[in-house]
Amino acid sequence: MNQLAMLPARVRIASELRKAIYAGEYKSGDELSLTDVANQLGISRTPVREAFQELEGEGLITLRMNRGAVVNQIDRKFIQDIFEMRKLLEAEAAARAAKNGMETERLLERLYDLRDHIAEISRDTYETLNQDIHTAIWKAADNHQLQKYLLEMWNGPSVTGAPDNVLEHYRSSTFEHISILQFIRDGMAAAAQQAMELHITRSMKNILSLYPEE
Repeated sequence: MNQLAMLPARVRIASELRKAIYAGEYKSGDELSLTDVANQLGISRTPVREAFQELEGEGLITLRMNRGAVVNQIDRKFIQDIFEMRKLLEAEAAARAAKNGMETERLLERLYDLRDHIAEISRDTYETLNQDIHTAIWKAADNHQLQKYLLEMWNGPSVTGAPDNVLEHYRSSTFEHISILQFIRDGMAAAAQQAMELHITRSMKNILSLYPEE
């Protein structure tokens, strides 16, 4: 897992663990140690404990007294439920950001630069920009509870696998982010909402590809 920065510690840790569980890096029955996770992420045990509590509330893990936690069984339905809720909330946030006149130019400038140098981009650079875009939209929606719920579901880029697959995800997401922000910039709330729905749907499909059809 990556060293973490920027978002509050509990949110950052929960995001990294959520992403790892969705991607199958941690499988059903695997044990998670507070100390081991804290050491991996270069952070203290207290926010790791808080992140564990959050993930237990989501049904991803089960806490064990003085023994960390164990990963629960995650299936396609669980992933679909999470991403469908995220799609509803993020699409609404994009529409509200458009109506509220969100400032987009600095983020668009960074995206245009990324688009022109996509083959050279590092994972950290992409993930930072991806996070900045989504959190800026949530903030511009100007609804504290909406922002809170989205933070609690955040898992970062929804992609795993071979480098070519990751690069293609970066490329597709970059063009999707550009479209979303351009619609927001132009005050086109319905178009921004639809573009965000398509973006989250593709992310969901990336994760679902890791889960066999039942």
